[in-house]
Amino acid sequence: MKLLPRGLEDFAEIRREGYYYVDKTGLIRQIVQGGDKVTLITRPRRFGKSLNMSMLQNFFEIGADPQLFDGLAVAEDPEFCSQYLGKYPVIAISLKGVEALDFQGAQESLVSAIADEAMRFPFLAESPALTQEERHLYGQLTKVDLSGKSKYDMPEAILKDSLKTLTHLLTKHYGTKTVLLIDEYDVPLDKAHIHGYYEQMVTLLRTVFANALKTNPDLGFAVLTGCLRISRESIFTGLNNLTINSISSGNSGEYFGFTEQEVDDLLSYYGIADRKGEVKEWYDGYQFGKCKVYCPWDVVNYCYDISTGERDRAVSYWANSSGNDLVREFVDTVGDKTSRELEALVAGESLTKQINENVTYRELTDSAENLWSVMFSTGYLTGYLKDDGNYVLRIPNREVQQIFEKDIIRWFDGRVRRDTESGLRFYRAAMNEDPATMEDILTGLLFDSISIRDTYTRKHLRENFYHGFVIGLLTQFPDIRSNPESGNGYSDIMMLNRQEKKAVILELKYADSDSPEGMEKAGQDALGQIEKMKYDADLRRSRLFTKIIKYGISFFGKQSCVRIQDEMND
Repeated sequence: MKLLPRGLEDFAEIRREGYYYVDKTGLIRQIVQGGDKVTLITRPRRFGKSLNMSMLQNFFEIGADPQLFDGLAVAEDPEFCSQYLGKYPVIAISLKGVEALDFQGAQESLVSAIADEAMRFPFLAESPALTQEERHLYGQLTKVDLSGKSKYDMPEAILKDSLKTLTHLLTKHYGTKTVLLIDEYDVPLDKAHIHGYYEQMVTLLRTVFANALKTNPDLGFAVLTGCLRISRESIFTGLNNLTINSISSGNSGEYFGFTEQEVDDLLSYYGIADRKGEVKEWYDGYQFGKCKVYCPWDVVNYCYDISTGERDRAVSYWANSSGNDLVREFVDTVGDKTSRELEALVAGESLTKQINENVTYRELTDSAENLWSVMFSTGYLTGYLKDDGNYVLRIPNREVQQIFEKDIIRWFDGRVRRDTESGLRFYRAAMNEDPATMEDILTGLLFDSISIRDTYTRKHLRENFYHGFVIGLLTQFPDIRSNPESGNGYSDIMMLNRQEKKAVILELKYADSDSPEGMEKAGQDALGQIEKMKYDADLRRSRLFTKIIKYGISFFGKQSCVRIQDEMND
């Protein structure tokens, strides 16, 4: 009986060592016959992207072993295989490991990923087909850093042209255009977003990709895979030859995931066909384009555990291998409506939502509505497209429902409880003229936030974010007014307590720096604006309040500063 390839992503190893393999070689013909210069394939994690990329490399690369494809679907077309099998130089890199706490470390990881691949072609260093200058270029791609500071000594200027340079060298050596395969292209962006160097990584990858993929005469074709489809405005700027193959696409659905028949065959082979109902309940339910599929990672691990007696029931496999960072980022940005919608999903209901598959990491938390796009793209939700352009979304299976019940709903419930308690303390501190406590609460909440807050937008948009942040903190109280018309303009926030006859005016400013002087100046400027624009005029005329308390609040990143000026209403 064949072994199950748990965690294996090397197509050649799976075939040579006799592991059970679910035939996905039909994707090879589709890639070629589509005729696309650059194809981006996006699917959730653990749906076979890396194994398929390994399959493509083993088919197209010069020196390929035809026996690896014996008995598989692509071998049923000898003419196709004769034309394409083993006919191209192939560059195959994975960006899965390109991550670090800072940009320099991430850049070094990218250098290593590209240089390691270049090291597969040592013959280029002495290739008679190359000029001396071209052989020198190859040496720069693979030069080892003798200082020991990093693995390779590749200047940034060389890095930016590295993939284009390598395609040129291989094409000239072999006399035929090069195939470029880039797996998990968006992992560096994900990690850069989390650790705060997103703009630098976008700029670097945009240059590397544009040089290699746009008007490159040495490129035969390229295939990229990832989890999120990042818009052309971000990393694929100016790349007009890009074809998107996403979750919502009508083709390729059966090549990423297991179809019903493939699952039936697998269970039957391992003598556990009677477990089909449990497998369907736990791991089925995904829809890619028009094709319904199971999560292959789950099914393979389940079959192994049940057939070997390791376990006697279904458990969650995908949840332990797929990071929840993107979903957790939304915890502090969505409101009660979204929490109720999540609870409805857990109860088995569906939601109709617009899906934006072009959202960038920088835009992820700009809107609570982006939550649905991220959950759809990353496999937490599945659904189908309606005629009106909206998607009907639902939780795909019991495994993902368990994630919602154990993690996602708990995160949102925790946020609501935290915000309710913090909001009450903030409200009382404001009414009791306690700016120090107000500052502690605001700064504490900002530092506890999951995401790095909107640090790349214009100043007035930053102030809008903090305005919404404070309003959200106070939504449980009556008579909280946002941008009320008062005096000669519109104040930011008013808090009215008619029972205690107290009114509070909050004016918010974004500071130019997080220095004490910068924070202090912004807070005082806010207080000055209250006076200049006479925001307290209407409150005074009403004679409903015996106490008017004015606060100037400054923000910078996750820092806050609260300053107070109060007067008696005569």
